[in-house]
Amino acid sequence: MNGEKLLVQELAFPTINELFGLPKGKIIVAGPCAVESEKELDAVARSLKECGVRFLRGGAFKPRTSPYDFQGLGEEGMKIIDRVRRRYDMLAVSEIMDVRDIELGMRYTDVIQVGARNMQNFSLLKELGRIDFPVVLKRGMMTTVREFLLAAEYIVSGGNQKVILCERGIRTFEDSTRNTLDIACIPLVKTQSSLPILVDLSHSLGRKDIALPVARAALACGADGLMLEVHNHPRDAKCDKAQQMDLTEFRTFLEQLNKREDDADVIAMEAVSTGGL
Repeated sequence: MNGEKLLVQELAFPTINELFGLPKGKIIVAGPCAVESEKELDAVARSLKECGVRFLRGGAFKPRTSPYDFQGLGEEGMKIIDRVRRRYDMLAVSEIMDVRDIELGMRYTDVIQVGARNMQNFSLLKELGRIDFPVVLKRGMMTTVREFLLAAEYIVSGGNQKVILCERGIRTFEDSTRNTLDIACIPLVKTQSSLPILVDLSHSLGRKDIALPVARAALACGADGLMLEVHNHPRDAKCDKAQQMDLTEFRTFLEQLNKREDDADVIAMEAVSTGGL
């Protein structure tokens, strides 16, 4: 299709809110990096639910750089996600890495995630295009925006239009963050497609001290929502300890994020009422 319009550029895609029948507003996807136990996931989900978060993330299949690192609980982890999402009436997001696990993803979650390392796993993308099920597609760590959209095209061209993009940072020479969040990706995607896009704060930054201003910047650029990692005891987590917020940190983060939005709405309304706009 060299020089031709892609389906991801031509079709009108549902927003995340429309896809799941949710009221308008930003989407927050939160939860631990990995599902470590039902007790851990239950504690996190309960706290997230109290904060009004609808989407619960958690990895059961973990693609790790080292074969000796924690690889996840596999199918048992998926079953834990299923029980916890039902217990708290939440929507679960979890990654699969193999076409053989698509059925597990559809059985135990509400959204299948394709991780950065599998963004160009074309066999997996083609199979996901043949199902009628929501998919979060993360951007590869060394791919262009065009390649990102072409990966989504594999799914959409197969007939599945329930695709959500996720910008999670790209690899550069900068080492003060885990990856470099390509903030320009958000408006670039929005100018070329109506696909919704999330921003993964945890994997892009690898730290939580600057998550709030970066979250505000992402939303200001048009992101439909945010993804971040939350753990009840980050110091004891089996992976990504530094980037996972504890329950109190997340609650404070969300309160400050919402307060800034409320303040902005008040200022805008006052400006309109006084003729300032």
